[in-house]
Amino acid sequence: MLNRNESLLCIIDLQGSLFRVMAEKEELLENAQKLVAGARILGIPLLLTEQVNLGNTIGEIKRATGDIPAIVKASFSCWQDEVFRERLIGLNRRQVILIGIEAHICVYQTARDLIKHGYDVHVAADGISSRRPLNREIALRRMEREGVYLTSTEMILFELLETALDPKAREIFRIVK
Repeated sequence: MLNRNESLLCIIDLQGSLFRVMAEKEELLENAQKLVAGARILGIPLLLTEQVNLGNTIGEIKRATGDIPAIVKASFSCWQDEVFRERLIGLNRRQVILIGIEAHICVYQTARDLIKHGYDVHVAADGISSRRPLNREIALRRMEREGVYLTSTEMILFELLETALDPKAREIFRIVK
């Protein structure tokens, strides 16, 4: 189960030129915004990545993440980027929640490498996409077989919240409406 003192949210490559061609991009954006907002309310650190040559993070996500600098990477796996590894290790969190694109490339390779290095990886299945739905489905199957916890936006937010008596509960309830 996710714990807000052990978790962080990693937003992978939600960039304009790539985002525009994603399958079900409206649902992807809605769920990414909910998770970023929930993480900020609950004090969960964020890591934001951008793949070289694909443009900037889409405006809605950049506004939601605020002044968090994007980690620009050339590798498909975030783990292979030295700056990403340093920031991740510096946060001292062992549960990594992944959202982003593309599911079968950067999200999958990042999840695989994080598991290999001892992290608990939770992928919001409704917070990832690929250009073709079949690639997303294959990625989900592979990730699950390799030890990723498949979950959803609401499951993540309510696991992190734990109880309706939490002082942050009303803010989370507003997000999921």
